[in-house]
Amino acid sequence: MGLIFGFIFKAFWLTVSTKDESLFVIPTKWQAAGEALLLLVLNMVVDSIAGQKSQRFFALVVSIFLFIMCMNLIGLVPYSFTVTSHLATTLALSLSVFIGINIICVKTHGLAAFALFLPAGAPTLLAFLLVPVELILYLFRPLSLAIRLFSNMMAGHTLLKVFAGFAWSLMSFTGVLFVFQFVPVLTLLPLFGLEFGVALIQAFVFSLLVCIYLNDAINLH
Repeated sequence: MGLIFGFIFKAFWLTVSTKDESLFVIPTKWQAAGEALLLLVLNMVVDSIAGQKSQRFFALVVSIFLFIMCMNLIGLVPYSFTVTSHLATTLALSLSVFIGINIICVKTHGLAAFALFLPAGAPTLLAFLLVPVELILYLFRPLSLAIRLFSNMMAGHTLLKVFAGFAWSLMSFTGVLFVFQFVPVLTLLPLFGLEFGVALIQAFVFSLLVCIYLNDAINLH
């Protein structure tokens, strides 16, 4: 995870001038790629969080997106380690984000933050039923975030390791079985591409859900 932080820092350092640490007037390839990625996250933040103050959460969301994306992608490197394929990591990350969102909600609305657990327009008599249900659903948000990311990354990377191990086992044989090793090897190519897409999508989905939860915390929807 420390290496990932260093990689992200170095990637953004390549987008600025070494003279005055400003962006280039004529974008370099690194700067153009970085601007496109940041614009994607910025549009997601603006579209998901209602209000004029939505852009102040851009730094938080883009940091989460880049961090998870790099943790997902680094697992595709041979002999590397997929950090997000472990529930302890994803649960710690989702709990940290969840606690931060609640702090923002309480700081913004005070005691009115409890209106999250009673949908607007609901009859008062149903409060004794709706509030416990909404509270349980609300408390399960970090767990669902963690399990979604962990399960998708673990399943895909495990499948890749199974096929790679199968091909390695066939290499120890001779004759026809040795030829059959190319079947799992060729299967790895589309699976690798699929897992690459899953790694990007899961980072985007996690960040999008964070934006939705932030919108609920700020606007009490």
